[in-house]
Amino acid sequence: MHLLRASSTARSRFFLSSVAMAAAVALASCGGSDSTDPMEQGAWTTGDLHVHTVQSDDSRTTQTLDFVLGKAFTTHGLDWMAVTNHLRSSKYDNNGTLLTAPVAFAYGMEAYEMPRIKALQAAGTYSNKLIFSGFEWDAPAHDHIGVGIFDGGTAGTPLTSSPSAFKEFQWVFTTADASLFKAEDVTRFQAKYPQRFNSTAADTLKGISWLKDNYPDTSYALINHPSRNPGKYTIADFRQMNDLAPKIVFAIEGMVGNQMEPDRGGYTSAYVDANLPNRTYGGTDAVVAKVGGVWDALLGEGRRIWNVANSDSHFEIDAAGNSSGYFPGEYAKNHVWVPKGNTGVAGLLDSLRAGRSFGVFGDLIQALDFTASADSAKAAMGQDLPTAAGRTVTLTIRFKSPAVNNYQRPVNSGNLGNMVPKVHHVDLIVGDVGPKAAPGTEAYNLATNPSTRVLKRFTSADWKQDADGYYSVTTTVTASKSQYFRLRGTNLAENVAGLSAAGEPLPDQKITTTDNATRHDQINDRNYGSLWFYSNPIFVTVK
Repeated sequence: MHLLRASSTARSRFFLSSVAMAAAVALASCGGSDSTDPMEQGAWTTGDLHVHTVQSDDSRTTQTLDFVLGKAFTTHGLDWMAVTNHLRSSKYDNNGTLLTAPVAFAYGMEAYEMPRIKALQAAGTYSNKLIFSGFEWDAPAHDHIGVGIFDGGTAGTPLTSSPSAFKEFQWVFTTADASLFKAEDVTRFQAKYPQRFNSTAADTLKGISWLKDNYPDTSYALINHPSRNPGKYTIADFRQMNDLAPKIVFAIEGMVGNQMEPDRGGYTSAYVDANLPNRTYGGTDAVVAKVGGVWDALLGEGRRIWNVANSDSHFEIDAAGNSSGYFPGEYAKNHVWVPKGNTGVAGLLDSLRAGRSFGVFGDLIQALDFTASADSAKAAMGQDLPTAAGRTVTLTIRFKSPAVNNYQRPVNSGNLGNMVPKVHHVDLIVGDVGPKAAPGTEAYNLATNPSTRVLKRFTSADWKQDADGYYSVTTTVTASKSQYFRLRGTNLAENVAGLSAAGEPLPDQKITTTDNATRHDQINDRNYGSLWFYSNPIFVTVK
């Protein structure tokens, strides 16, 4: 197997979070430039937006908060992480001790999760990391949406997760029983909200509207594992959510977690042709993996909707021999560029909204500089390059690989397999950008972008290694219309039985071996044998 993990002359880490969770990005160079643009100041950071602990009802008592933080930051070196337990009930505290009675998760977060994080950082543990609390919402009539809600942000105050907002949101937009809430809160919520909104797709939109009305600049709603269950989302749903609150609904978890499940990503619907849209392809949801599919249809309207990669960590392997997902930072990473001066949650939110990021599995790459330039103008991932028709646009791709990734044999043994990740090819994908579809029109339901295609495929015969260790390749196009350009890379050859065909990822198959240890290693080998990275796009707007 050939794999690669991104490196970084662009890897300075800069998150220094205070005990009040006022994490600040503090620049520190890790050797070399953090960007291809010497005038640009900032740093690449890595993190995970989807992580569970024992306070989620489908986790395990071994998945304590301290354990997860250790895996994320000490073992796997992340810079930031969102702890996102289910917005249901908490039966345990952070240490896996059974409570006398379950409580609504918002109370468990307030009583256990947030104080423990604060205490650890006050004592100097993870004081240079950004850690915040969010939740995973069972969005009515849909699937899961990862939500963050933050107080602060005025007069220079840092953003911090908001227990009061969590409680109110949980009351209004979930089916949690009143017995899980404090009596005084129930009285207050019933007076404020004569009706709860927790059953229809319209109620999900009401929840997003609530975020927009109350936390327009300090909340986000991430669409998690969008195609895991058939019929839960249509592209019209994505358009409607983004139209309603573009500053809040700006990302899709295309590179899903739960990669240690026999059905990769936990995509367990029947393996029939009708469910091909509900499969993962190289571990990536069909929404993002299919060239010319749903994501490209959204980008083709110029929508700033980005792809992210998360672990969805619940546990890796439990005592009964079940396997779920990798630990935070072990297999999936978001690499996010944070400009100098951007600090804490607010700075990270700005960067996530800007789309200056890429997602990767198995550390296939650990650094990526992808830029477009025309005349004296230049743009990077998530940005727009305005130019005139007929101008030459230069596209530059630079990536770097590590010496070894986190592959273990046996899985979860601590025995690194000394696997050297290696990129086999990088695809430059292009699609046309046209007007935004209008609600109520046929175009609003169109889930394809027929203009999208692989413009060029680069292999080791095309790129060269620079003195700083980056592999680089440059190509040019003539600007004739408004378009976007994005990248996809893999360790797979173009045609690998069961995994790829003509360079496209094939739907992932279930591992059915009955012996637990053998099955776990087969799942792990499958995952590390099929690694991918996806960049967010650069838009080129022809004026």
